[in-house]
Amino acid sequence: MQGGTPAWNGFRYAMCNESMQGLPFAEQCAIVAAAGYRGIELAAFTFVAKGVEELDRAARAAIAATMAKANLECAGLHWLLAPPPAGLHFTTPDGEVRSRTIAYFEKLIDFCGDLGAPVMVFGSPKQRGAGGAPLPDARRRFKEGLRRVAERARRRNVTVLVEALDRSQTDVINTLAEARALVEEIDHPAIELMFDFHNTADETEPFDALIAAHYDRIRHVHVQEMDGRHLGAGGAVETFAPGFQALKDRGYDRWVSLEVFDFAPGGRRIAEESMAALRRIEAQLV
Repeated sequence: MQGGTPAWNGFRYAMCNESMQGLPFAEQCAIVAAAGYRGIELAAFTFVAKGVEELDRAARAAIAATMAKANLECAGLHWLLAPPPAGLHFTTPDGEVRSRTIAYFEKLIDFCGDLGAPVMVFGSPKQRGAGGAPLPDARRRFKEGLRRVAERARRRNVTVLVEALDRSQTDVINTLAEARALVEEIDHPAIELMFDFHNTADETEPFDALIAAHYDRIRHVHVQEMDGRHLGAGGAVETFAPGFQALKDRGYDRWVSLEVFDFAPGGRRIAEESMAALRRIEAQLV
């Protein structure tokens, strides 16, 4: 550290794998590595027909070995409760469904730990919305569920990250301030925040101000164009630079992971063009 500024050794970029679902996992890893990423972030549903319990010790070791062979690290898990399995819901008033969901979440924690991944990004908008129930009750159940899984996550060296999602996606936890309040009420080292540029539609502050305000709790970053396309397909190179500058200024050394919703261009093009856009963003930083 010089002059009070944290040392910075460059961003660590990862890419989420669901845009390449259907390709052999070794090919997914090859595409990601060839484009210059150092990590790959996994959606568990892309590996299973019914549930993550299908993946025994040997299968998990094979996934880890495939990543290592491509010189990739596992950056984390996301889309945690997207089916399969179907019918999961973390905040429902239905106690049986909620218990089944929490039990599956614990299986995901073990999967994450077995792969040596540091974080689980809890977005899953359809599996955490209030669904017509009173919002305070849904929020309370969200908090209670996270408290129930926190110790298991800590034991497996996994941090569960509450992702703020705008109201077009869910009605439970829409801003970083709301996510932070929830995390601080839980008050457990295995429950923290992440930041997604795309999910800031309900925020009133710019990217750099949001990062500055919540940096002490941010453990992971997602990036894509604001309309869900891959980087470089829109205006992110120009508009995201202040946010990346805020991360650089603070010596951010965790993952910046590419997550896209438009898979049409194909994994290779998404990977390559997004990496080129990330490099153009970096070129603007001081």
